[in-house]
Amino acid sequence: MTMPTTSTAAPVAPANALTGKRRIAFASFVDENYLPGFLTLLRSLALSNPNVCEDFLVLHDGLRPDSVARIRALHPRVDFRQVDAGHYDTYAKGDQDNYLVRKAYFILDVFRVRDYDTVITLDTDMVVLDDLGELLRLRDGLAAVPQFFYGQHKLNSGLLVIQREYLTDAFCAELDRVGRAGSYELDKHDQGILNAVLDGDFVQLDARFNFVKRRLSGDLPVPDGTAILHFTGRHKPWQGGESGYGEAEARWHARNLSEAAFHAAYLAAGGAKHHDLLVHYGTAHVRRTADVDSARKVAAAHIAAGEYQEAVDLLAPLRIPVDESWPHEVLGHALMSVSRYEEARAELHLAASVPNRAAPAYGRLAQIAWIHGDDEEAARLALQGLSVDPTHRANRLMHLRTTGPTPPAEGPASGQLAHVAFYMEHQGNAGDKLLPESVRLAFGQDTGPERWHSVHAHRLFDEAALERVNARRGLVIGGGGLFIPDTAPNGNSGWQWNVSDELLGRIDVPVLVYAVGFNAFDGQAYGHGRKQFLSSLRKLVETSAFFGLRNHGSIDKVRDLLPPELHHKVRYQPCPTTVTRQLADGWRDPAERENTILVNAAYDRAGLRFGHDYGHFLGEMATAVTALGEQAEVKCVAHALEDERIAFDLRREHGISLPVIPMYDFDNDAIRDVYARTKLVIGMRGHAGMIPFGCGTPIISLISHPKMAYFLADIERPEWGISVHDRHLGARLTERATALLADHAASVADVHGRQQELWKVTEANAADLRVILGR
Repeated sequence: MTMPTTSTAAPVAPANALTGKRRIAFASFVDENYLPGFLTLLRSLALSNPNVCEDFLVLHDGLRPDSVARIRALHPRVDFRQVDAGHYDTYAKGDQDNYLVRKAYFILDVFRVRDYDTVITLDTDMVVLDDLGELLRLRDGLAAVPQFFYGQHKLNSGLLVIQREYLTDAFCAELDRVGRAGSYELDKHDQGILNAVLDGDFVQLDARFNFVKRRLSGDLPVPDGTAILHFTGRHKPWQGGESGYGEAEARWHARNLSEAAFHAAYLAAGGAKHHDLLVHYGTAHVRRTADVDSARKVAAAHIAAGEYQEAVDLLAPLRIPVDESWPHEVLGHALMSVSRYEEARAELHLAASVPNRAAPAYGRLAQIAWIHGDDEEAARLALQGLSVDPTHRANRLMHLRTTGPTPPAEGPASGQLAHVAFYMEHQGNAGDKLLPESVRLAFGQDTGPERWHSVHAHRLFDEAALERVNARRGLVIGGGGLFIPDTAPNGNSGWQWNVSDELLGRIDVPVLVYAVGFNAFDGQAYGHGRKQFLSSLRKLVETSAFFGLRNHGSIDKVRDLLPPELHHKVRYQPCPTTVTRQLADGWRDPAERENTILVNAAYDRAGLRFGHDYGHFLGEMATAVTALGEQAEVKCVAHALEDERIAFDLRREHGISLPVIPMYDFDNDAIRDVYARTKLVIGMRGHAGMIPFGCGTPIISLISHPKMAYFLADIERPEWGISVHDRHLGARLTERATALLADHAASVADVHGRQQELWKVTEANAADLRVILGR
């Protein structure tokens, strides 16, 4: 069989269009008779794969409301899609009422799905017994288990892994043509039409992914490693079963649990758990039992997803025993994240009284003290945490932050600008470290305390801070991706600056929002904090004399959150790091460049970045690094400590050794110098693209976040970006990097030309800013 051609119909734009992240769904055909089997299938999937929660498409030709409710109770991401079996009348052979025939036609409806990249079908008479990660990682073709009894050229029914190239109008048309011609077999062993079309051309999976019951006749045990057990045949376990298959049917009955027993079993299962499943099952379990330890687990999942108020709402009403330190710590964390600081202190002091949770509790207490401007108390609490655990990183960094050298004296307030920013400490993210200075360079060459009054965005903006700001000439806010819900959670604004609407409205000097980005990942939401964020955002725009965002993607996102009458105030201001050559005093392009290629990968929020594709990404990077190593020395450049992981993983998994440049340890001049002297930067972090670009160095972006695509669109070079999910990432990265290196002078000139366009925008905005500030 030849590969199916791509549909000529206009495609529906997927939600993941910018990042290329694969959308995966499971799918089953469900009717009332097979509903008991499907409910047990859902339970078995969650218990055997507790960290997997993809969308589940339920195709049906009519389900009762109570059946729909029972299904929803077992899966938080169900999509019900009703099908019309009547449109198969022309080749149904008068047997539409037979479930097996209707199920065979369900396959035809699965191929009509257009909003997913991978669809995995599961029959309702299956139970999942083991990890399905191998199926979720498949990227090519149409995969199935060959039939065990009837030859390897046919696939077995029930389990299919279908990739996007088969989810097309052209392939559906071929299925329909064969169906109408009637040149196929359709029986209980056979997918009929599909087998006739494929004629053996499919990716063959191991039998453990569709292990048919008939192989266990005589009460044979289920082999170890069986991932999916399929109860083929007429007699189903929920209908009384069939003699001779006791060992197999015991596996089904072990998963046919009551709601309470299922929830308890899921919570008790070991290993990582998916946020959506843990919240879905755990919340119901906690409401039923008021179990504190279960509530702690669910609240921690809420916190990890930035759902801080949800964590408070779940855990706060419960009576937590005084000596249960861990739940007190989690509740304290949630309370401080919604700015209920006094309540948080009480919970954290209770947690700190027990040695095994004392270090993180003291770390959070120290953070609360620092947020309120009490460096002395923060240092004392951090030291207490270190006395319990000398290796505790958060306490060590807080102690360094609050006991470091005294900041130099500032100049007269009347000649200064106040500057709200995220001021990164030593060993922090290199991009965030460079940003405040880069913003200040856009206002003049003096970036020090003579002209600037620093306001750390994460510290509480109180009456004293307001008085200090109003004594200055103006207030600059930026740069960086400050619009994100979880980097520095607070209940006052819902974004990184910890400021209330009331105090924001009382700032009476010009407010200049400069090159801020909307940094939420795909799949990341503001939860219950959205209302406060929208209020704060609107107040900020109303208050601002200048509101500049660093890419047009952020502009579109923010305008969507504002009333129409404020849209005109949102304007484009590129990140100042992208025009470094224009801003830095006395900048000189390097006379010669080192023959190096610098590679950066990011690992914060890895699940949102990679999904199930990290192994694929790493393998493709190994291919590219090996090929590019023949043209230049490839090095890993780490903006943050965790960025070194790519070097470790490439060595462990592929035997490739990369030197590591610890840029998190560099000062700003050293960061710019390294990026100016290399030939090419391949980066995943936003500023692993923008900083080298600003230094005049060619870049290729590894896109795992929309902001990378936003920037490349702004400079009209989308071809400089490749999704980390790209099926041919290694080959395409090698090809594009080779092209940029082949005529390096032309590549550098192209960067300079693109940068000049950003500089024109920056200069035009600078003229407006001078008018606003009166000079």
